[in-house]
Amino acid sequence: MSNSLISQPMFALVDVNNFYVSCERAFNPNLINRPVVVLSNNDGCSVAHSHEVRVLGVKIGTPWFKLKDLARQHHIIAFSSNYTLYSDMSDRVMTILRGFSPHVEVYSIDECFLGLQGLDKLWLTPTNMGQFIRQRIRQWTSLPVCVGFGITKTLAKLANHIAKKQPEFNGVCDLASIPSAQLEALLSAIEVGAVWGVGRQLSQHLNAFGISTVKALRDTPPSWLRTKFGVVMERLGYELRGVSCLALEEVSVPRKQIIFSRSFGQLVYSLPELSEAVASYMSSAAEKLRRQNSICNVIQVFIQTNPFREQDKRYSNSMTVPLPNASSDTRLLIRAALFGLKCIYRQGYAYKKAGVILSCIDSAAKQQEPLFELYGAGDRSAKLMCVLDQINQRYGRDTLSVFSTSKRKSWSMHRGKVSPCYTTNWNDVPIAYAH
Repeated sequence: MSNSLISQPMFALVDVNNFYVSCERAFNPNLINRPVVVLSNNDGCSVAHSHEVRVLGVKIGTPWFKLKDLARQHHIIAFSSNYTLYSDMSDRVMTILRGFSPHVEVYSIDECFLGLQGLDKLWLTPTNMGQFIRQRIRQWTSLPVCVGFGITKTLAKLANHIAKKQPEFNGVCDLASIPSAQLEALLSAIEVGAVWGVGRQLSQHLNAFGISTVKALRDTPPSWLRTKFGVVMERLGYELRGVSCLALEEVSVPRKQIIFSRSFGQLVYSLPELSEAVASYMSSAAEKLRRQNSICNVIQVFIQTNPFREQDKRYSNSMTVPLPNASSDTRLLIRAALFGLKCIYRQGYAYKKAGVILSCIDSAAKQQEPLFELYGAGDRSAKLMCVLDQINQRYGRDTLSVFSTSKRKSWSMHRGKVSPCYTTNWNDVPIAYAH
């Protein structure tokens, strides 16, 4: 195949295989070829599992307490979610991929689109490039990846699915290089639910119209898809036909709403403990707000009991608090959140979850300097928050905090099986011994 294919519009989708599990295995080789699951917050449910667990019939989202007998029988190893490790490993992978193309869209923590137009002189074929990407990421991070190539983002995503599911492709699939007859047979054997954007419910509706494979969906007139399912499905139909409708989003769009909520490690009864949790969540939400250079005008705080504990009284409530002026200042946001919390708190309930929501978000660049300095706004506030973020980034989260908390945080997430932060904490860095 000539390298001219990369001279036309071409996308690559790079996806880390079993990302959470692979991150754990990267620093603990004893886990390779052994059944491993990673659990959700408070060690509640399985959110990721290895191939060895998948063949046992375990589905994503299965509660851990239901898996304990199976775990003992098959020696399944469980880990609490180590988001610090996973986030840092993701950043390392994305940094490597930026060395292959200047056009990068980080789609999720373990997936990334690359725009390849104009890179035809650098690689003999897309497959050659894909294998080099796999080798480089494996060598530098120990993480296994699959790579899919297509002339649209939807086809690249589909190619990645094929590369991951069919071993004969050796982890890299370039749909444009597959002979026509072989491609038709391949698309006829893949269920329509494998297409990016076609979920379980939509797949059932398509099946009702006799569209059960990728080939059938591709061959369905896009105008019919629009009539039955809307413009999004019409674009999907065009994308499968090789007409690019989805551009690479190289710059992440600032969020219009920021939500931070957690279930508690154990039930919380008192207002002081709830206040600590809400203040901590708001601090994290405010950091995210400043990171995208935004300000918000309204916050909301909510609390709720456990709806599944029939022996307890049930209660849930929320309160929206408009801010006196738009701000990203942690001090003002926490003050507003605690005001709302005091209004909705009711004594005598066992609270399971709390959270905060920042909304009516605008760009901080649009904020005009006020005639009279407002609390949580202006140059002094911005400089103070900048110093706060820099110190916490350098010396660790909560090195400096606005709201003091007790050493015993009963509301903290329960993570009894968490692995070390191998790449972000000096005390957890692996030690290599020479004999």
